[in-house]
Amino acid sequence: MLSNDVKEKLISIVTKENFDDSKIERLVYSYDATPNFQSMPDAIVSPRNAEEVSEILKLCNEYKVPIVPRGSGTNLCAGTCPTEGGVVLLFKHMNKILEIDEENLTITVQPGVITLDLIHAIEEKGLFYPPDPSSMTISTIGGNINENSGGLRGLKYGVTRDYVIGLEAVLANGDIIRTGGKLAKDVAGYDLTRLFVGSEGTLCVITEATLKLVPMPETRKTMLALYQDLSAAARSVSKIIANKIIPTTLEFLDQATLKVVEDYAQIGLPTDVQAVLLIEQDGPPEVVDRDMKKIAEVCKQEQAVSIQIAATEEEAMALRTARRAALSAIARLKPTTILEDATVPRSEIANMVKAINEITEKYQLTICTFGHAGDGNLHPTCATDARDHEEMERVEKAFAEIFEKAIELGGTITGEHGVGAMKAPYLEWKLKKEGIAAMMGIKQAFDPNNIMNPGKVFAKDSKKRVVMTR
Repeated sequence: MLSNDVKEKLISIVTKENFDDSKIERLVYSYDATPNFQSMPDAIVSPRNAEEVSEILKLCNEYKVPIVPRGSGTNLCAGTCPTEGGVVLLFKHMNKILEIDEENLTITVQPGVITLDLIHAIEEKGLFYPPDPSSMTISTIGGNINENSGGLRGLKYGVTRDYVIGLEAVLANGDIIRTGGKLAKDVAGYDLTRLFVGSEGTLCVITEATLKLVPMPETRKTMLALYQDLSAAARSVSKIIANKIIPTTLEFLDQATLKVVEDYAQIGLPTDVQAVLLIEQDGPPEVVDRDMKKIAEVCKQEQAVSIQIAATEEEAMALRTARRAALSAIARLKPTTILEDATVPRSEIANMVKAINEITEKYQLTICTFGHAGDGNLHPTCATDARDHEEMERVEKAFAEIFEKAIELGGTITGEHGVGAMKAPYLEWKLKKEGIAAMMGIKQAFDPNNIMNPGKVFAKDSKKRVVMTR
């Protein structure tokens, strides 16, 4: 618990209205969207500007109080769970769009801005912000930046890091720094902007971001390709890219996912096929038409049993919404849902899907697989029950094998969800001891007292992935 001295000093910075250490409020912020992680913070603090964030960090650094920056809590790797207590920082007051600069094609925002609100604001001006995490209706830009969030459009447009060109950030000692800016080119010094994006709150607190925008695509079309052979669907993904076509979206859903999503969304998705590819292309009409024709040819060559193009934007939107609802749909099956994001080179998708199915059968689990097939980012998602300890042991072993297989195929343990507390025990598998040592050197330089979201990214041990602290 916080000492009375620290408590009073925090209140003097943010006022009593923006400090809360009641048991109810602490309980609310003791977990995020990650199953089986929960730990009580000592207090919830809501700063109103960067200067207050600076004063908070100076104080917490002096007293060695952990700081956990938090957006909307949609995190899936326990990255915003206060596993070592301390102060949770909320950005409900720092939620403004500060500027839309149409000359430089940028938008400058505070971290508490909801992702979809940003997208709507710039679309009104005919501009486009491509990163579209499935949680975008409630996730915040600050959370997206901390996790380097991806989304359905990542294949063609990239992820959050590709659009963050400037930051205002507060370091552990309270220093406020600015990185990057509204520049097309800037090689002055180390690229701290890209370092901070995806650092999961372990290096700094982001208080402002300047994001790159692009012109709104003229048109788009959406296709659904149906397969009775999982390997054929996976081969289609590689072959589409090999034909030098980069779709906006190239999503994969297996039969198990299709069944639960259709039961949930009821939009007429086929459930009698082994897999579908949801493919979307945008751009000038003639380019979209040409690409979709070529994509259809590739899918037919790879044994697609049916190819359907959405007749209206409403139909296309229904398909996209159904895909985004996959996690919610699977979550209805059992009390606990564990969603992962093992990622492999797209040429290895068929092998990865095959391995996931074999591992599922080996451990007798319910695992639905879907994801961003175009960039090799698969989401094996297990419906289970945390109260069944024997089954959870099998889940633990199954995901360890899935991560191991992904790395064996040249992939990684996480493509977009981050490491957090949940995958920290596995990070060394990917980076080796030398890589972890290099990262720890950076962490030590920025945060010598280890107050910035401690217990995340770097593992204390490698025994368990699923833990719970009270």
